[in-house]
Order: sequence, then structure tokens, then C-alpha cells
Amino acid sequence: MPVLRDLDGLAAAGLVPGGVTPALRAVADRYAIAITPAMAELIDPADPDDPITRQFVPTEAEGVQLPQEQPDPIGDTSHSPVPGIVHRYPDRVLLKLLHACPVYCRFCFRREMVGPGGDALSGEALATALAYIRQHPAIWEVILTGGDPLMLSPRRLAEVIAALGEIDHLGLVRLHTRVPVVEPERVSDALVAALRGAKATWLLLHTNHPRELTSAAAAAIGRLVDGGIPVLSQSVLLRGVNDTPETLSSLMRRLVELRVKPHYLHQGDLAPGTAQFRVPIAEGQALVAGLRGHLSGLCQPTYLLDLPGGHGKVPLAAAAVQPDGDGWLATDWQGGVHRYRDNTPATA
Repeated sequence: MPVLRDLDGLAAAGLVPGGVTPALRAVADRYAIAITPAMAELIDPADPDDPITRQFVPTEAEGVQLPQEQPDPIGDTSHSPVPGIVHRYPDRVLLKLLHACPVYCRFCFRREMVGPGGDALSGEALATALAYIRQHPAIWEVILTGGDPLMLSPRRLAEVIAALGEIDHLGLVRLHTRVPVVEPERVSDALVAALRGAKATWLLLHTNHPRELTSAAAAAIGRLVDGGIPVLSQSVLLRGVNDTPETLSSLMRRLVELRVKPHYLHQGDLAPGTAQFRVPIAEGQALVAGLRGHLSGLCQPTYLLDLPGGHGKVPLAAAAVQPDGDGWLATDWQGGVHRYRDNTPATA
């Protein structure tokens, strides 16, 4: 099966049960479509609530934009000093190598910027970006993102990682990718070798539902881990995909079984046409609190919000400890409340 890249292809595959309407065509004209064979094979067309369908098949709801939704919802542009670089925090930068992805998620926060044929940074632009990194010794970490950096050839990736390895003040290269899950055959021995460089290399895997973690995905992840690349995960909390304790628990446990440490659980960003995916923060807090005590600490991601306007990430988990007079009130995983005093002297 080829990659499905347009509405007509989706309809021919039986993935548009309501037919191609003008409203749906308008969505497809605005936002990119791509579903890899690995993901298409997981879709159950008979299930109206199929979580894989929901992530990758466009709907008319994407044409509804709320006033608070923005084309650049986390403010990348305001922190981009040169093309390809986003410098939001003092010690790390994003290096956006290209704007193409193997799949296009319907909730993507960069959906106005990515698409098929998305240009990679030109040689000149990449040289400028690398020069910027060299000129800022406070930068310790470079995060390769895009688009999806693993869409590049192993040769091209190796060149970038080698260039970063020559920058003395860097300590870490991180890659954000969906490839091991949605196109696992790309994770070849050559690709794994390309990721190993002079600096420590970590990979952050984007996955949202346990069904995505197929045997092929597990094998791809295994090649990375066995090849010396530590793997963490990031997921987006999505209405109708993973917004139940059972699904989140299953996802996080399966990741840990595959030697992947859950790292981030993102609140959905305010990208245009994505309201149907966002879970209210209070509901998200309750879901995350429900994981505590029931799941190993290895399975606990940090629930966070990327603030609009480029102000960075803030943790969202409800505080389990609150100040109370000269001590604290701590809520345990079963809901019991306990008074705790640390080094405060007892009063008469």
C-alpha cells in the first residue's frame, strides 16, 4: 500500500465514510494529509471512534477555528533569530531541518508550516544556523525537529550530527520524531549508525496510543536502544484517542516494556481547527493524578502546557502538597489527606 496523501486516496481506501464534501475538501486544501501503510493498516473503518483514524484522517471540524487559536500557537517565530533556529531557553535551541513528515497529525501545532515537499534547510541556511550555535556558548543542547528529522537520509543526518559534534560547548543532541512508530522500516542499521556522534544523542519518540506500538515499531525501537540511543517518549493528551486512565496506563506501560521512558504528556496546543482534540486542563489533571500509585514511577510522564506567545512550558499536574499554617497538607494516591511538618519547630 502506498502512502495515502489526498482525500481521493482516503476515499478509495474506504476511510471517508461520509464522502468528500466541499467542507472537507477545504480542510484538505489547507492542511497536509499523509498516512503511512503502517498506520493505515491499523485503522478500523467500521469503528466510528477508531483512535488511529482520529489522529490522521481529516474531518470537517478542522475547518472551525476558535478565536484563541493561532497559526503559531507556541510562538516559534518570535524566538527565531535565523532561519531554522528557535532559541527560547538559554541553554538549548531547536534546529528545524525540514518541514516534511511521514504522517500529518490532525492536531499538529505546526500544521500551518509543514507539508509534503516541505523544504529542507538549504546548505547556506544550515551553515548560518550552525554558526549561530557556535557563537552562543550557553547553548548546551540542540534539538533536531521540523517536520521530522528522520525523514532525512542517513548520510544527511550523519553530516548534521558530525557538524554539531565539532562544537565544543554542546553536550547533547536530541531528535524529535514519529518515524519509529509510523514508518518503522526507516530505522535501518545505517540510520542508527548515523545518529551516533561525538555528542550524546537522545531520541524523543512521539506516540499517542498503545495500538501504534506494533511489533514492527517495537523492533525499530529495539534497534535504536540496542544501538546506544536512549529513547524517551512524548504524547499529546487527545480527546477520543487517549483520554481515559486505561488507555494512558496501557500506553505508558507498553513504552516502558520497550525500554522507552515516558517524558512528556502535552496539553493540546491552540492550533487552528484543533478544538475537538483538546481535553480541559482540569480533566487532564484528574487523569494524570489517577496514574499516581497505580503505575510505576517509570511510567509517569510530566503533564505540561506550552504557553502561547513563546513563553515556554509549564507543568500542569495538580499539586499533591499544599501549604497549611506551619506545615503542609499532602494528598496520597488514594485521596487521603495527611498533615506533614518538615523542619518547623513544634509550638507550645
